[in-house]
Amino acid sequence: MNLLLDTHVALWAIADSPRLSGKARELIQSPGATVWISAASVWEIAIKHALGRGDMPLSGHDAVGYFRASGYRFLGIEPEHAVAVEELPAHHQDPFDRILVAQALVEPMRLLTHDPVVALYGDIIVRI
Repeated sequence: MNLLLDTHVALWAIADSPRLSGKARELIQSPGATVWISAASVWEIAIKHALGRGDMPLSGHDAVGYFRASGYRFLGIEPEHAVAVEELPAHHQDPFDRILVAQALVEPMRLLTHDPVVALYGDIIVRI
């Protein structure tokens, strides 16, 4: 199963944070899982870290290193992903979350998130 991690879930996974639910750990560590990190998440981390936000302690560079060390794969942003954003209902206004949802729909992948608003996008979203 292809799993796309939203930014916070990805960070919790590499930090082995207690905020990562048992369900999420089980899915991520499943032998049949391929875990993906979107370029959009790396971009979000880099922007928020550069702004000095306390909720983003890692630089984009460091995050990429940890994601690679964890064996995660990277998903680039393709034109089809960008176009799919246009078709999404306006449940969520955050552009990073919207591109993640679009990527999950286009590829297809299961998007793991903790955000209840993102979960409104349907069955392809796994709220953990």
